[in-house]
Amino acid sequence: MTAIAWSPNSQQVAACDGAGNVQCLNRITQQTHSLQTGTGQSVDALAYSADGRFLAAGGQDGRVSIWEMSGDAPTLFTCLENPRTWVDQLAWHPRRPELVFSLGRYAQVWEVETQQVLTTLAFENSSVLDLAWHPQQDWLAVGGHQGVKIWQDWDQDPAIRELPGSSICVSWSPDGQYLASGNLDRTMVVWPSEEDVPWRMTGFPGKVRQIAWSADAESVDADPLLSAASGNCITTWHRLGSGWEAELLEEHTQAVNAIAFQPNTTLLVSAAADDFLCLWQGGGKLVQAQKSISGSALAWSPDGQTLALGGQQGEWQLWTQSARGQGFF
Repeated sequence: MTAIAWSPNSQQVAACDGAGNVQCLNRITQQTHSLQTGTGQSVDALAYSADGRFLAAGGQDGRVSIWEMSGDAPTLFTCLENPRTWVDQLAWHPRRPELVFSLGRYAQVWEVETQQVLTTLAFENSSVLDLAWHPQQDWLAVGGHQGVKIWQDWDQDPAIRELPGSSICVSWSPDGQYLASGNLDRTMVVWPSEEDVPWRMTGFPGKVRQIAWSADAESVDADPLLSAASGNCITTWHRLGSGWEAELLEEHTQAVNAIAFQPNTTLLVSAAADDFLCLWQGGGKLVQAQKSISGSALAWSPDGQTLALGGQQGEWQLWTQSARGQGFF
């Protein structure tokens, strides 16, 4: 599996794979729907709109397919054709039915209501490598070669956060106070949301492939945790004074492919090529390690009750908390 996405109400979960299949499970009816059968070309990006009405998918064939998900059965709403372009990044606006997706060196914003392109943004330095909407503001961060560009107004030049290498994953903290970038040059940087002088984290064994922020509902005023996956290691960073303190997590023996915090907690889950799924309390203390499948993608349901795990052979599983309350396996 290449990507997994949950509907905002946690009632539907969708997954896509490298063969071009897109599937959706309705957890209420227990029905599985095949939205797209294998085309032989990878589908790499998958996301539900903020209201849960639409599901968008993009991939190697350049199509952005959008399904209407609110009826008894999913129906294809529209398909945006982008020949000779690999659409491997897309994200819905957190409050409006607007979808941004990558088109080579450009990012395009498309509006559902008018079914029109709102704007096309030129990254210029390279292909767009990641996209992230600010959780509260109408800001869009776009990562690529030599940094991150932040658009706050489509008609104005973006703010530029420069890097010596390439930003391959970008993520805003849930409170919108920080922007993190995982980089190709084995570094991670974190900027305060409206400042251009970052903290710079080094010492990773390889490129920083994924980053994840926590959101702890029990500690509203606490700074979030920030975890990064690189090689077979995970590093969790805690805000300390004027800087950040690192904690290294070394249970996995092969490449960590996916990490995510359980919603509203500091419980971190990691999936790796070593076929183990691990749970880390407080982003650092190992509380469970379960032999599973060679995990390639994972996602928590928004209510935090279920974990969806996708494997490298196209299989996927749902894990729920055990009756003993000791874990999710």
